[in-house]
Amino acid sequence: MDITGIGSIADLSGNVINKIWPDKSEQEKAEIANAFALMQGQMDANKIEASNPNLFVSGWRPGIGWVCTLALFYQFLLKPLGCGIAAAFGHPLPTLPGIDNNLWELMFGMLGMGTLRSFDKIKKVDTK
Repeated sequence: MDITGIGSIADLSGNVINKIWPDKSEQEKAEIANAFALMQGQMDANKIEASNPNLFVSGWRPGIGWVCTLALFYQFLLKPLGCGIAAAFGHPLPTLPGIDNNLWELMFGMLGMGTLRSFDKIKKVDTK
């Protein structure tokens, strides 16, 4: 057998070995590049959305923020103060509907204050 045949067999066996047991560093580089490309694509989409003059396109995040703000205002200021003032003037109101405490979780999540990722980093746990 000549030298070129041995080289071809070595290349073929190397390809088979890499398919069965891929190089971790190459795989990690590919995962990082993929994650970076996804983040870059999301940032580009965010820029396009934010530059749109139509409020239904660029205003969805502020809209969610205002809904959360109004819900917090109702639940923790308007409802208790309104019921208290009405009772003070002798006109007690029936029990008004309320919003459950999941509102705080929504607000913390929107503000990026959920701390879940920080907990993972402290414990050195990869959550991919």
